[in-house]
Amino acid sequence: MSSYSKLIIFVAVLLVISAAIVLIDSSVDSINKTMPDISSSIVEGDADYNEAVQLVNDKYYSNSMDKAISAGNNYNNSLNKLKDIKNEYSSDINDVQNEYIGTVIKELELKIQAVDKLKESIECFEVYSNYTGTNYASEANDLIYEATKYQDQRDTIVKENPDLFKQNFII
Repeated sequence: MSSYSKLIIFVAVLLVISAAIVLIDSSVDSINKTMPDISSSIVEGDADYNEAVQLVNDKYYSNSMDKAISAGNNYNNSLNKLKDIKNEYSSDINDVQNEYIGTVIKELELKIQAVDKLKESIECFEVYSNYTGTNYASEANDLIYEATKYQDQRDTIVKENPDLFKQNFII
């Protein structure tokens, strides 16, 4: 094999490696750019949910329903973005990051179920079906409690892997 052929092979291999590095960097950049939006939507969802509960307690059912719908929209927004990341970039994230994303997905799925139960309770309270409304509200509380276990689990993942979560990857 001539030195010219070896040079061409070397350059081709170098180009392939460079392209792979650029693709990996761009996917990590894409993930890092998305994480703050996901985090913000979760925080807003939590605030809306808590406000909806307070408004139910104060018997402002219409306002409570608006806040519950907003909480659900925020949680769904974050959930969809996380599922997109998991589907599109699964080969670019490591096992710990994958576990972290899976944990947040489970947390959000429970919070969405809690919002649905809260909305059902609001509908019952509006028509003075207080016993049924209270049962739905209790189910919502149980789901939120379960969701906090996943929130604690993801906090533990971050604490155990501080170097991995220095950047924007934390929700």
